[in-house]
Amino acid sequence: MSLRIFSCLLLLFCLDIFRHEVLLGAQADSVLSAAQTLVWGPGLDTDVVLPARFFFIQAVDGSGTNLTTSPGEKTFEVKIESPAEQFTRIWIQVLDRHDGSFLVRYRMYATYTDLHINVLLKNKHVAKSPFILKGQVYHEGCDCPQTSGSVWEADMHCPQSFPQIERDLALYAVVDPDRNADEIPKRFGQRQSLCHYTIKDNKVYVQTYGEHVGFRIFMDSILLSITRKVRLPDLEFFVNLGDWPLEKRKPSERIHPIFSWCGSNNTRDIVMPTYDLTESVLETMGRVSLDMLSVQANTGPPWPEKNSTAFWRGRDSRQERLELVKLSRAHPDSINAAFTNFFFFKHDESLYGPLVKHVSFFDFFKYKYQINIDGTVAAYRLPYLLAGNSVVLKQDSGYYEHFYYGLRPWEHYIPVRADMGDLLEKIQWARDHDEEAKNIGLAGQQFARTNLMGNSIFCYYYQLYQGYAKLQVTEPKVREGMELVEQPSDDLFPCSCHRTRVRDSAKDEL
Repeated sequence: MSLRIFSCLLLLFCLDIFRHEVLLGAQADSVLSAAQTLVWGPGLDTDVVLPARFFFIQAVDGSGTNLTTSPGEKTFEVKIESPAEQFTRIWIQVLDRHDGSFLVRYRMYATYTDLHINVLLKNKHVAKSPFILKGQVYHEGCDCPQTSGSVWEADMHCPQSFPQIERDLALYAVVDPDRNADEIPKRFGQRQSLCHYTIKDNKVYVQTYGEHVGFRIFMDSILLSITRKVRLPDLEFFVNLGDWPLEKRKPSERIHPIFSWCGSNNTRDIVMPTYDLTESVLETMGRVSLDMLSVQANTGPPWPEKNSTAFWRGRDSRQERLELVKLSRAHPDSINAAFTNFFFFKHDESLYGPLVKHVSFFDFFKYKYQINIDGTVAAYRLPYLLAGNSVVLKQDSGYYEHFYYGLRPWEHYIPVRADMGDLLEKIQWARDHDEEAKNIGLAGQQFARTNLMGNSIFCYYYQLYQGYAKLQVTEPKVREGMELVEQPSDDLFPCSCHRTRVRDSAKDEL
């Protein structure tokens, strides 16, 4: 063999080794790094008490790059223990969000000391694991309120303000509990279903008016939950238990403050998070299956694999829904819409039926485009639709929920006219602008993850009550006919509160 041929073969051999080493290096970089992987969230803070605590894991490879696809559902293992306890009653779930990140949620059924949260990747600790929550870590059922509202807000990382609260309360120069206690039952108590609440010394008292007061359970539950976590100011207010907002007078007239789960452009009610969203927060990992945490792990296939049809299921609670089903039949290649129940338009069932079987909400996300259309009032499923990774086609509406003020059309959702007349046009736009539609869906998803999680809901309620209490010009009273709403007892796992209970500390903040 000539020297020249030998030199060429040697060069090829060296190049092959070099390529192999580069490939191995690239593979090494793509391997997950326990040290560089990120872990953060309120569930790592001792003082953030939620029904289900949660935190996040972002998978990072050896080159320091965040993964954008799932490395596998079982990639990370989470163990939570307390050195002082042999057994801990804590239910843990690691939810794969399929975008390189994971949501870890856990529900405590007892209070523990110095909780250790171990986040493991192939038995190696991730980031700064173990994360140690020092001192008493109170569970949801523990009645141990933080006496300082400002400290509680700082612990919860509450925003400085909520625009909807400022907008609602701006209608009232003052609030007179004595006048409201006399006038509101006379005006609304006969035909509507109301709850009259007084919070006094952080205890909840209530009196109901009207025939249909079953939804009182949602307000009782959130008020008891909040007062277990933070001391509320003394306040007195009325809650509308019906779907429709009540206060129709103009601001220039004598309007009454009514708290409702939904607002409208034609009414002046003070808006709270809906009973549906409130319950999903309180019962996460409990008796509800649909909540803002679980939906993040059930967003369907990746965007390119989703069906490019607009999807809707529901009941016949509005004429526009009838028209939607009719439109779907005329354009089945663009819209998949059908009724699962008839109640309001039973005489039209032959025209718009037959009914179809209920579809699991998580299966909605097999479709790229989700239609959000009003029911009796606003459609309360919007938070969950936003949390998926489809894009929402939202009907323009005169109704709104507590978070609508922050939503922007063409950024967080695709707007559709109130009469749905441009729905086909908007679906076609989304098909023609696939990447833009995908990004709108992702922006809506990020909005939900930032603004509609459990900690945000508690912050909203607290700041609403704080702001309202500051407007009161007479002392809130436990009125004749009110009953105490008792905190639930837990004889099996009682807790001892180590915080100092200061009777009037909340009043100092007013």
